Amino acid sequence: MAAAKTRTSSFSRNLSTAALSQGPGLKSGPNGTVFLSSGIPDLDKILGGGFPLGSLVLVMEDAEAPHHMLLLRNFMAQGLVHNQSLLYASPARDPRGFLGTLPSPATSKDDKSRKINPDQEKGLRIAWQYKKYFGENQLNFDGQRDGKHDYCNEFDLRKPLERHFFNAQRVDCVSFLDSPDLSTLRDRCATFLSQFPRNDGSVSCAGRIAIQSFCAPQCPYSNTDWEMLSFIRSLKSMVQSSNSVAIITFPPSLLSPSFCKRWQHMADTLLSVKAIPDEDKELAQLLTGYQDMVGFLNVHKVARINTQVPVILEATTFSIKLRKRRYLVLECLNQAPVDGSSGTSYGTSGSCSASTKSGNLDF
Repeated sequence: MAAAKTRTSSFSRNLSTAALSQGPGLKSGPNGTVFLSSGIPDLDKILGGGFPLGSLVLVMEDAEAPHHMLLLRNFMAQGLVHNQSLLYASPARDPRGFLGTLPSPATSKDDKSRKINPDQEKGLRIAWQYKKYFGENQLNFDGQRDGKHDYCNEFDLRKPLERHFFNAQRVDCVSFLDSPDLSTLRDRCATFLSQFPRNDGSVSCAGRIAIQSFCAPQCPYSNTDWEMLSFIRSLKSMVQSSNSVAIITFPPSLLSPSFCKRWQHMADTLLSVKAIPDEDKELAQLLTGYQDMVGFLNVHKVARINTQVPVILEATTFSIKLRKRRYLVLECLNQAPVDGSSGTSYGTSGSCSASTKSGNLDF
């Protein structure tokens, strides 16, 4: 008599598949997608988990302020904290000097001083009750994995990253000024990405590529539009076949409108940053918390990996704030009450008629 097969419900979770071994700083997503953190917790939530492996991210800079450097620093610092290899390219003469400006993860003392959201605390209490239904190798609800570094840290912008993270074997710095064309940079990227071939098994390690101000005027090839577009196309192809994520920041004002559109079309995830004008009184009256804002982040496109379903965001424009002048925070824009009240903007009388008198409902 044949042994009866154990019937498995379609609603039961396949723990053997979910518990595949992954390297530090990686998180499983839907449809077999593996996410890599952006280094900003709020941005990871907005994008649905972070940057998918094999995706190209383009960030449009603002000519008025270097807010794109905030995104770039956190992205690079998060990779170094997770011992992930990094390739950094810059128009500066000494790009390695930029590593000294990377922020350090917030300490546990800073974590205790932060206020806990009551809704989040309630969710953690509920999640704790279901802890027994998950395996020991699963991700904890606080974002940690087996007691190691968080999937996404909060970084203290006032504290520099410790020097022991700058291992020469894991950090490769390239200056645009070292080569008159893009062939050298393309070869460096190809050599770097060859260390992270994509396969169907578990992801043991991942790489990060950060390219700053790609079409800056000091670059020798800043006027070769087709060569830069060809480089982006080849880089996207190489990244798609590897376990890595590449970020390119560029000033769109230096490109022609047609080429700027072509660049945006090549991106899997497209972001832009914009500075806030000094003492804009009209904007200050329109938005709450204006005095704490340093800029805006716009999400134009979100990567879709292994799916045709578009990602629907609750909002596409977010305010960039520095909490305690240390931590980078992204928040949805909130319109200030028109009448200048404290925020209870829609009728507090409880009457359905035009009368302002309190009392029974008048239909």
